[in-house]
This record gives sequence, structure tokens and C-alpha cells, in this order.
Amino acid sequence: MTPSRHPLGSGLEAMVAERPWPGRAGLRLLLEVARRPRGAALLASLPPLDQAAESLLAMGPYDDPGRARGLGWDAAAVAARGRELRRAEGRP
Repeated sequence: MTPSRHPLGSGLEAMVAERPWPGRAGLRLLLEVARRPRGAALLASLPPLDQAAESLLAMGPYDDPGRARGLGWDAAAVAARGRELRRAEGRP
């Protein structure tokens, strides 16, 4: 499946794909388990894994610029603000 069509989102899938093999397989398994009701119930009994899975899944909506803006995150606006601050301070 291509990263842009992956259900986890392109950025999250790219992050997972960059891990070495054992970590990549483990993250994919963790995310697939967390997305299923019975899997999520199982992970609830393992707090560190549950927290890791929930954190990773929460990053998914930020891959879509429209959704991210709705959540209060506009990457283009943040970058523009940073450029303006550098210019005002005389930095490159």
C-alpha cells in the first residue's frame, strides 16, 4: 500500500517505515491491535503499550492539512511566523 493511501496516514506510515525491521514490525502490529476493539481492551491492561498506541494513533489526523487546521495546527502559518521572526531579528 502506498504511504499516501495508508489508513494510518502518510506521515505516520512514513515514520513507521523508517524504523529498522524489528521496530517497524512491532509498531505496525501495535497499531493494528490498537485499532480493534478487543485489541484496545487487551492493551488497556498494559498501560505503557496502551499509551504508546494511543499517542501514535492520535498523530494520524495531523497528516491531513485540513484536519490539522481544524485542530488548531497550521504548519504553513507556523513556518511563516518563524520566517518573520528571523527577518525581524536580522537572522537568515
